[in-house]
Formats: sequence, structure tokens, C-alpha cells
Amino acid sequence: MESTDVAKMAVKMALSTRSEEAELKQVFRSKKVKVCAVDFGGNLITSIEKIIERTLVAAKREGIIKENVHVLEGALIGATREALSQVLQKAVGFNVGGKIGIARWGEHLSVAMFFGVGFLNFNEVVIGLGHRSLPSNGE
Repeated sequence: MESTDVAKMAVKMALSTRSEEAELKQVFRSKKVKVCAVDFGGNLITSIEKIIERTLVAAKREGIIKENVHVLEGALIGATREALSQVLQKAVGFNVGGKIGIARWGEHLSVAMFFGVGFLNFNEVVIGLGHRSLPSNGE
């Protein structure tokens, strides 16, 4: 499996509905890929810290990264910030709503964000993707 495969899984998690999410978790876990997703909504700029926090909490809760292992937390935060930087270009100053997908296999960690950007009665969509390589022994 390559980094692109793990990135695709993170994107699929971000695009999934609740029922699809449960099915995808089973499929990906059978392939030894750890995945999770978390919903998000709010003003993007004022919520950046909350987005990073939710991503970190979800990844720890689902066993994607271990608690208090700074290199893993830093990698996840870095991938999340990379995905956010891509989303910011279209959504700065607006409210967003959507989902964050996280996938990890071995040394590959990907974070994908799929948001609808609200402006009056118009909606734009935006997706961001971040990836980090982890130490192979950094379970």
C-alpha cells in the first residue's frame, strides 16, 4: 500500500455519510488501515483551533495515534494544518460544514477535509488534503 492509497481512504471517509462511514471503517480495518471521521461546522477562521483539536481527539479515540506521543501528535497536527491551508483559500471568512477524514497505515498518515462553504443561499464545496510520514516504529 502506498501513500496515495491512504490519502484516498481519508478522502472517502470525509465524503461518507454516517452509515457509509461505519461500512468503510470495517472495510478499511480489515486491510489493517486505521480510519475515523469527525463532523465539523462553524466559522472557519475562528474555528481553526477547534478543528485541529477535534481531529486530534478523534484520532486518539480511534487508536490512529497514541496518547502523549508528541511525534505522532505533531504529524497529525501538521497534516491537519496542511489540509486547512488548502481549504482556507476558498472558505476564508465564511461558515463551513462538513467532515474531516483521517487514515493511517504504517508510516502513512492522511487528513482530508470536505466542507460546504455557505454564503447566503449559495454553497461552494472545498476539499483539502494533508499527508505526513511517520517513523515506522512510531505506533
